[in-house]
Amino acid sequence: MPRVIANGIQIGYEQHGEGPHLLLITGVAYDRWFWHKVVPGLAAHFTVTVFDNRGAGESDKPAGPYTVDMMAADTAALLDELGIEKTAVLGHSLGGFIAQRLVATHSDRVSHLILAGTHHGGQNIVPITPEALDVLTNRQGDPLELLRRGVAIAAAPGFAEKHPERFQEIINYRLTNPVPPAQYTAQVMAGVGTGNWSEEQVAAHMAAIQMPTLILFGEHDRVVPPGNAELFAAKIPQAEVCILPGTGHIFPLEDPEGTVTAVLDFLLRHQ
Repeated sequence: MPRVIANGIQIGYEQHGEGPHLLLITGVAYDRWFWHKVVPGLAAHFTVTVFDNRGAGESDKPAGPYTVDMMAADTAALLDELGIEKTAVLGHSLGGFIAQRLVATHSDRVSHLILAGTHHGGQNIVPITPEALDVLTNRQGDPLELLRRGVAIAAAPGFAEKHPERFQEIINYRLTNPVPPAQYTAQVMAGVGTGNWSEEQVAAHMAAIQMPTLILFGEHDRVVPPGNAELFAAKIPQAEVCILPGTGHIFPLEDPEGTVTAVLDFLLRHQ
C-alpha cells in the first residue's frame, strides 16, 4: 500500500475508482479495512480514498496524546499530498469529529459532508447507552471475550447470532491488532475530548457546515444513539437524516449494501 508523509507522519492510503473524489475517515480501533465492504459500490461512481488514521494500520503510530484537531490536520495534509483540491467527506464516529474539524478549518476543501454514527460534541448530546458504557469500561475478564462483547455492543442486537460468519470476520480482523493498545487509548481520548467543546465551539462548527450534509445512523446504535441525528439536523441548514434499519454503530460492516445505497442516493442527488 502506498504511503505519503503528511503533517510530519507517514500515512498509508488507497484509492479506488474514478470520478469525483470521496474521502472516507474511520473511527477508533479500525484502519481502512473498516470500509472494505462499501468501497467497491462507491468506487463505481467516485474516486474513493481510504486511509489509516495516525495510530492505525500502516500509518505511523506515535505516542499520544492525540487530538481531533491533530487528526484533522493529518487529513488536510493528506489531501494536499494527493493533490485533492475538493472532495466529499464521509466521517464515521471519531472520523465524524475529524470531518467536522476539517470543515471548520478547511471548508473550501469539502464539497459534501456525511456525518455517520457521530455527534456534534459538547454537553448537549444523547450520550452512550448505559449497556454500551458498561461494556467499554468494564475490562475484567478474558481478552477474547471482552473483544467479542465490544464488537457485539457496537453492532445491532442479535447481529452475532444472525450473521455469525460476518461477526467472526470482524473478530478475526480485530485480533490482528490494527490499533495497538496505547494508540487505541490515544484515539479514544481524542474523541472524549469533544465533550469539552463549548457551546460556542459547537455553534461555530455547525455554522461552518454550509455544504449539503447527510446525517447517517444505525437504527440500534448503542454507542452513539440515533437521537443525535435530529440534534445535528436542527443545527445544520442543508442537513438530511437517514436511519439505516436493523443496524448498529458499525453499519458499514453490518449492512454494506444499505450503506452504499444511502451514500450514493445522497451524493448523486446533490452533484
